[in-house]
Formats: sequence, C-alpha cells, structure tokens
Amino acid sequence: MAERVAVIGSGQMGNGIAHVFAQSGFDVTMIDISAEALERGRATIASNLDRQIKKGTLPATEKDAILGRITTDRAMASASSASLVIEAATENRDLKFKIFADLDGVASPAAILATNTSSISITEIAARTKRPEKVIGMHFMNPVPVMQLVEVIRGLATSDETTTRVL
Repeated sequence: MAERVAVIGSGQMGNGIAHVFAQSGFDVTMIDISAEALERGRATIASNLDRQIKKGTLPATEKDAILGRITTDRAMASASSASLVIEAATENRDLKFKIFADLDGVASPAAILATNTSSISITEIAARTKRPEKVIGMHFMNPVPVMQLVEVIRGLATSDETTTRVL
C-alpha cells in the first residue's frame, strides 16, 4: 500500500504541498472546510502543472496521473488513513491548536502530524496531542512547487524516528 498524505488547508501553501507530494507519487487528500476553497486549490494545482509542462519541466502525460492522486474532502476524519498529516491552515494559534487536538483523535496513532507554521512553537502545538513525539514542523517555502527547500523543526518531544522519517 502506498503511503497516504493528508494536507489540512487548500490555500496557497496547502495546495502547493498537495501538488508536490502528488507529483512525487504519494496519494494525497487535501482537506478544507470550504468546498469552494478546495475547488480553487485543485484548479491552482492544475494551472501550476500546465505551467510546468509549458516550461518543459514536466511531461504532459503526467498531469492526469498527478491530479488523479489528489482527492479532496471537507471532513477532518478523511485524514484517518494518512501516515503523514501536514497542517497548512491560516497562521492563527488557536486555530492550529484546535486542528491538532482534533487531528489527534482522528489520525492513525502511527501517523506523523506536521505543521507548516513559521512562527508558532512546535512544542506548544504538540502539547495539544497525546503524541508529542510524532509532531514536527515542516515549513515549506513559497511557491512550494518551485522552492526545493523545506525547513524541518523539532519540538522538545519530537522523536529521532519522527525526524528521520520526515527528512
């Protein structure tokens, strides 16, 4: 079974993260509370794939396969089959804390929970879960499909195993 990635948020960062994972061969579920945001996110991915094809960095034959690896859902519970969940919601502490508390209840106990935050403590986010050793920061640079840099940030409780898997 292929590893599944769930991305919480379908805005600029979320759809970029979903794009990169799908292009790398992962099955991805992009999750957002807004159906319209999910549609916009999917359209942005398709447009960015077209741009890659035009530049010659992606064979045209791969576009449908990449899009085919991305499903969308409005329910957080759809993250339950993911081995890696990446939160890319608005940079709001209370929102991120709520998302991680909710994710802790729906994600597989073995799943790694990552956040794309650039300013909120990973340790504070991890404290909202019963698995702080499996919480890590994965700060993607914008635009995600172009920038090949991801800053990986450990919390105080993040395990070596979690860090190694994410790297």
